[in-house]
Amino acid sequence: MRILRYIVLPLHHTSFTGVEVFAMAITTSSENPAKSVLVAILKEKRDLTFARERHWYRIPVKSVPRNVRNLDVRQIAFYLPKAFEEQAYTIRVFTEVKGIRIVRRKDLIPEEILDPRSENNYFKIELGNLQPLPQPIPSKRQRRVVFIETTPSKLFCAKELNDLYHESPLEEELWTTFKAEQIDAERQFFIGAKGSRYCLDFALFCVRRNIDVECDGDKFHLRPARVRRDNRRSNALESLGWSVLRYSSGDIFTRLPDTVTQVKETIDIAGGLLAHHD
Repeated sequence: MRILRYIVLPLHHTSFTGVEVFAMAITTSSENPAKSVLVAILKEKRDLTFARERHWYRIPVKSVPRNVRNLDVRQIAFYLPKAFEEQAYTIRVFTEVKGIRIVRRKDLIPEEILDPRSENNYFKIELGNLQPLPQPIPSKRQRRVVFIETTPSKLFCAKELNDLYHESPLEEELWTTFKAEQIDAERQFFIGAKGSRYCLDFALFCVRRNIDVECDGDKFHLRPARVRRDNRRSNALESLGWSVLRYSSGDIFTRLPDTVTQVKETIDIAGGLLAHHD
């Protein structure tokens, strides 16, 4: 069976600057797509009030995650940052997505019509009632996370924030092994280096030198342009004191014990893993 979903867009939707609106119908499979859940930050306590009482969450058009833009999101859960004090750095509630539309900020928050962003367009995600998760999902290192696109099974089974990431089979295999071997890592960790921002597959924080572990799919990472980019990236991270380990499909799917041994040896050379509170 197929279902009909829609989003209301400004008339000149390529630039999101129109005043009139129209409905654009999109047909999708009734089966949930893989990443049908969005974990999203609530920057302030009032954002939780908006979600609970006004039943919406907003995202600037320029910052919207793929599963929202593609109308694939079915559920949304909320990450609470430092502002939430004793509940900070956890995910505790979720809800169903009832609809998605693009509106101006002044229509979302009319009491702040003088705000300089009042004419800006936002994705308004219309929400059901907030429900508690079976258990809170903590961030062990108290990270600032804006969005994570994930799956329903991961949302309801995650023990900690890193369990939520739904990435390539290589990364999933290595993450499962890291947990079994008690190798503490942060997934999809962003680092700024020499004017660029890099997303690390696995960040390992050690006493003397941090480690970036990368999973390189053979088809993609062997392209000449990608090899040059990876080399620049590695050099930038090395200049900041990071060690970079890169593993191919064969390293992970065929030679996994040797790969894990090398990671452990590199951790030992770097002085061992730091505890979460260090």
